[in-house]
Parts: sequence; C-alpha cells; structure tokens
Amino acid sequence: MVKQLYPRLEINLQYLRENVEQMVKRAEERGIEIIGVVKGTTGLVPCVQQFLAGGCTKLASSRLEQIEDCQTAGLDVPYLLLRVPMLTEVPEVIRLCDYSLNSEIRVLRALNEEAGRQGKIHRPIIMADLGDLREGYWDHDEMVDVCCQVENEMDNLELAGVGVNLGCYGSILATADKLQELVDIARRVEERIGRKLEYVSGGATSSLMRILDGDMPEGVNMLRCGEGILLSQDLDRFYGYDVSYMHEDVYTLKAEVIEVKTKPTHPVGTITVDAFGHKPVYEDRGMRRRALLGIGNVDCGNYQELTPRDAGIDMVGASSDHTIIDVEDAERSVEVGDILSFDVDYASLCYLTNCRNVHIVYV
Repeated sequence: MVKQLYPRLEINLQYLRENVEQMVKRAEERGIEIIGVVKGTTGLVPCVQQFLAGGCTKLASSRLEQIEDCQTAGLDVPYLLLRVPMLTEVPEVIRLCDYSLNSEIRVLRALNEEAGRQGKIHRPIIMADLGDLREGYWDHDEMVDVCCQVENEMDNLELAGVGVNLGCYGSILATADKLQELVDIARRVEERIGRKLEYVSGGATSSLMRILDGDMPEGVNMLRCGEGILLSQDLDRFYGYDVSYMHEDVYTLKAEVIEVKTKPTHPVGTITVDAFGHKPVYEDRGMRRRALLGIGNVDCGNYQELTPRDAGIDMVGASSDHTIIDVEDAERSVEVGDILSFDVDYASLCYLTNCRNVHIVYV
C-alpha cells in the first residue's frame, strides 16, 4: 500500500469536542436539543465520538452508510436520517434509523409497511417548506392532514414532530417570524391529534442565530447542527457574531510544494476550456513567482475554498491534481518540499474527509 503523507488533514479532536460542549450548553439553556450532524466529516468515527463526548445524545447524517459505520463502531444512540428517504432505501432506513425527515405520503406509507415487516416503530418528522424551496410541504393544510394520517392510520410509525430547513438552498434567513410559522403548524397538528409532539425541529446551523440572540420562538426544541460545531465559520464570517469561544481551526489542511518557478500570469497561446470544461478569465500581472501544490480539485472540491495560513500567498487556480498559488509576496520564502497549511470551509471539508488520497491525522 502506498504510504500517503500529503495532502493531509489534521483534525484536533479536543477542539472539536469543546465546540460541541459550547453549542450544546447554549442550546440547553434555551430548552433546545442539539442533534449532532456528522456528514461534514463523512461520519469519521473519531469525530463522531466527540459529538457524543461533548453532550449530543442523538446523531444525524444524510448518508446511511455513515450511520451504519457509526453503529458498527458501537456508537449505540438514536439516529436521524437528514435527507428525505428514497423509496429504494426504505428497508435500510428502517434498519438503521430511529427518526427520518419526510415530505412524501407515498414514502411514509412505505416506511410504515417496512417497519411492520421488521417489527420496529419508526419516528418520522414531517417537513414544512417555509420559503427555502427545498424539501417540505408548501401547502400547510396538506401537511397537517398528512401528520394526522401518520398518527391515526400508520400503526408502525410514531409521529415525532414537524421540522423545517432554511438557508441551504434558497438562502432564506431563519428569522424568529419564520420559525414561529413552524411552531404555529406544530400547534395545529397537536390540536388535531390530541397530544404534544416530541420535536419541533427548527432547522440547522442557520438557526443558531436565534439561540445566540435569545429570540427563538417558544416551542422550537431541536436543531440539527453540523457546520456551526465542526467549523464555526458561518456565524462569524457572514453574520458578524462573536464566536470567539469556538475553535475555527479544528481542521488544518497541509499540502506539499512540488514546483516553484517564475512564470507569466496569463496563459500563452489560444485559450480554450480548462480541465473541467470552463473558460476562466485570467488577469495579466506580468512575471511572478508561482508554486504548485500536490493537491487538486479532485481532493478538495474547489481550491477557492482553501485559505492559506501564510501571509502573502494567493490562490490562483487548480486542475484535478494540482493547485497553483502565487508566492511572489509571500511572507516567507516558499521552496520545493515545503509543507503549507490551509484553513478549509464546510464544502472542502466534506470532500477532504471523503477522499482516499487525503491522509487523515488526529491530533
């Protein structure tokens, strides 16, 4: 087997656990349970263990294979499937998951039948679309009726609650008013079925702002959080929240320099498309010192989502296997064989932890 030293992703497990502890504590003070979303690190078991050590009592992923890996490793807690189930995976959903997010009556009926075959009780959370236009019922009257069908007609399902997703597709802000709409739907359902729902699931990391601002509507009692714990970047960078109590450097990407030369900054010849079928625009900055790294978009998804920790280094471009950086104004001399460090964002973290060519190291 090839011994792969670089690129490597170093994961500080103590920092990750402390991030979980900080967010769980703040949520608990508001009567809200944090479900730990582990898909950002591809369900890597040492990372998942930190969610449990930090206070999460339930885990979630959109990938069934990650949930199975956790169970195989002996992490015996309730699991939530985040992505609306495919009909073809219903047997595995029942086998592996205690909860799932749902928005189709046909799938719910299939879950009910399969749960009966497996002798289990499954707990769906029915999703509302409040404007982000991903999953969920746009017609909330229909949604309430579906909740009642689950409650009264599906013996192998136990209606766990209602939920929403905001911000992931339509970029809709999880305001207090938006989340109050979800609470109002929950109250309608409770009135119809004659009991209190276990969960009103108010979204993901994008809803953490309501906890930090102290204006989460009463009744929301669960959030599904990944990025806000794993990286803690969005609240700081995009919304200006002080999250200095969180570690933003849980992950360090290290890549090796494989070439350093002075070259033109504008390609020379007839320009066509790049390796990915795109036609980039290049800026002519004259001759500059540039370096190649032994990592490419196949490994990290998009080179633009990497941030150099060395001052004066600019990200220039990438192909499948190489990343080009400008080191003309670098604070230190960059030479072949040097190892450079980078911060990553959520999307690149998903790629890096899912790539067999990236060496994972726990520190």
